[in-house]
Amino acid sequence: MISEQSLKLLDFPKLLAVISDFTHSEASKNRANALRPLQDIEEIRLRQESVSEIMRMSSEGQRLSLRGFRDIEPLLAKARPAGAVLDGSELAAFIPVIEMISMLHEETTGRQDLPRLASIGSELTGFPDLLKILTRSLDEDGNILDTASFLLSDLREKIRRIEGRIRKKLEDIMKDSSVSVFLQDDFITMRSGRWVIPVRMDSKGEISGVVHDVSKSGETAFIEPLSIISHANEHENLLAEHKAEEIRILREISAKIRLNTDELLSQFNLLVSIDVMNAAAKLGLLYNMSMPQVENSGELSIIGGRHPLLFISFVRSDNGRRVVPLDVKTGNDSTIMVITGSNAGGKTVAIKTIGILLSMALTGLPVSADSGSKFPIKKDVLIDIGDEQSIESNLSTFSAHVSNISEILKSAGKETLVLIDELGTGTDPAEGAALACAVLNELRESRALVFATTHLMDIKGYVHRTEGMINASMEFDLKTMTPLYRLRTGEPGQSHALEIARKYGLPDSIIESAKRLLGGVRVEFDKLIADLNDKRSYYERLVAELEAERSELKENIAVLDRRVSEAEAAKKQTLADAYRESVKIISETKGRMNSYLDEMKKNERAAVKSALKQIGDMQKETTAKLNELEDSTGTSTSPDSLSEGDTVYVRTLGCDAQIVEINLKNDRVRVSVGGKEIEVPMADIGAKKGIRLEETKKRPYGDHKNDTVDSSGINLVGMRVDEALSVLEPFLNHASLDGLNEVVLIHGIGTGALAKGIHTHLKRHPLIKSFRKGEPKEGGGGVTVVSLA
Repeated sequence: MISEQSLKLLDFPKLLAVISDFTHSEASKNRANALRPLQDIEEIRLRQESVSEIMRMSSEGQRLSLRGFRDIEPLLAKARPAGAVLDGSELAAFIPVIEMISMLHEETTGRQDLPRLASIGSELTGFPDLLKILTRSLDEDGNILDTASFLLSDLREKIRRIEGRIRKKLEDIMKDSSVSVFLQDDFITMRSGRWVIPVRMDSKGEISGVVHDVSKSGETAFIEPLSIISHANEHENLLAEHKAEEIRILREISAKIRLNTDELLSQFNLLVSIDVMNAAAKLGLLYNMSMPQVENSGELSIIGGRHPLLFISFVRSDNGRRVVPLDVKTGNDSTIMVITGSNAGGKTVAIKTIGILLSMALTGLPVSADSGSKFPIKKDVLIDIGDEQSIESNLSTFSAHVSNISEILKSAGKETLVLIDELGTGTDPAEGAALACAVLNELRESRALVFATTHLMDIKGYVHRTEGMINASMEFDLKTMTPLYRLRTGEPGQSHALEIARKYGLPDSIIESAKRLLGGVRVEFDKLIADLNDKRSYYERLVAELEAERSELKENIAVLDRRVSEAEAAKKQTLADAYRESVKIISETKGRMNSYLDEMKKNERAAVKSALKQIGDMQKETTAKLNELEDSTGTSTSPDSLSEGDTVYVRTLGCDAQIVEINLKNDRVRVSVGGKEIEVPMADIGAKKGIRLEETKKRPYGDHKNDTVDSSGINLVGMRVDEALSVLEPFLNHASLDGLNEVVLIHGIGTGALAKGIHTHLKRHPLIKSFRKGEPKEGGGGVTVVSLA
């Protein structure tokens, strides 16, 4: 278990204090401040699930019914002894508690999307019978209500009546001129529970009654007139009965509390737990925290980590400052990371961030890091961070360091996290570095997970050469001579002490002298590291530029692919339109030939039929090519692939419809659209396009355009028979869908060929119920009136 001292050094109690501020009772506040890291992974995950589900509820606009409530545990302890009676205010404290338990039960029970909360909610009952008694008997301040009992209500009514009689009697006495001359004032009051009037002390003998009190000045005597004494005695008796009834009510409710003490305590503890988890969820939502992964493995991976207290402080101050995210990954093969860098560069904050985030994760709380972060189970965190043990200062001495590290080495193991600040400092650098390397080697053997900071160059070299250890550094901007607070894994950092000293005013002569005293090898080593850092930054910029170019290239390729696809589609559509136009021309020709066929003599009929057969063959060939093309573009369907219930595109309707019946013999299909059924030729069927009937209202019927079409009639005058039929077919379909019972076809008289061709078509049309020549007033033989089925 992580020690209290380690948690204090990590400022964990300060974080819990922030969480406790979101709770609703003193009991919840104490419970929140008592939260500690757990060792059992199942317990951790159960707490994580509770907090995560509350966070999800809150993000969806749902809030748990929590409000301020009193700690009832002491009240339950007071109620336990037989005969114990709680007063009204104490009993009233149970009302919000039981109400919240009831509401939480209703809000969570049966929620399949919140399995953990549903499990907790199923354990809550709410004590409905007890709540009914409490709300009937007490108000929120603990005053006993008239509804608590019939006797209490009756007594209070009697008390009000007797008080009214006493007051009326006293008012009459004071108005009596024989009495009023002796009064000190004209008010009625009470002394020692008795009704009295103020009489001048020198006249008290003039009023018959009992003196119950004298004013502090000695000038006024408070006298109870003899005429009201019997009423006052009755009033006192009623008050006594009233008091006894109130005590009886409180005793009865206290007894019911006593019977449910254990269950009340159990459910109260669940309420407090939910309140604490709700507070943790509020913290997570308010500061954009995430629930991390906690595993039994030794790997620690923090993505976008921020010290929670530092982050909260910056958010609350709203000063524009931000916490630079920390990314760190270690464990398994590499268990030791040594962080180097400049003073005030964020090294100490980095290792304390690691420690407090691990503690939060093991406590089952959301952490100020990305949700992909992973934390291992650790039984203890061993820390050596200065005498003052704070982020702001580091006043440790060598002896204090050695004492702390000695204790750390005794306890370090595979299940511990070790945080050491300024390893090897406080003594001779060479001896300190040697000692530090030996300590690191011992910790590596123990398999503890270690994060240490240092300034000593010899330690950096040892870490670089030793398997299982990693160098890391806090980045520093050499141009501005300021720390960047970013952790970089895999390379050591520099202290930049001489450069920082120059920035803060030390003369150049001193800086140059220091460099000479430092020695050429050390200066060259620092230059080498600086050189490597510059090259690394240069290569990172190159990689970033290459990635940007690669992304742009991918985007351009995608655009080209899309344009090629669009061009192919356009090409296929153009061919499809051409084939469709061919089919239309052939259909028109065939229709014309059918008309001529009716007018020819027998000896000419055979030749025409032969020509007509050739045209039909041409039509079939063109249609086949069209279907082949449409199959390649996904816009057509073959009769064999159609089934009842399929959704298809009907060209003459210009929209999708559902197949009701397939008539292969007549090469027709019955479809349902707009709540109606119509028959259309098989050739009109294509693959569905997602076009609804409503959209066709915005354009002419089907694929045809005709300015002479309205909702109940169509003008076909001047058209050839085949042309008229190609316009008539979609018109009839849409008229049927629009629910029209009758439409008018205007074809004129002329030679009669157009009317005859139309009538022949109408006779075999499935939508036609009957048709007739128009009446004189309707247009006579120039129109045909059609009744739709």
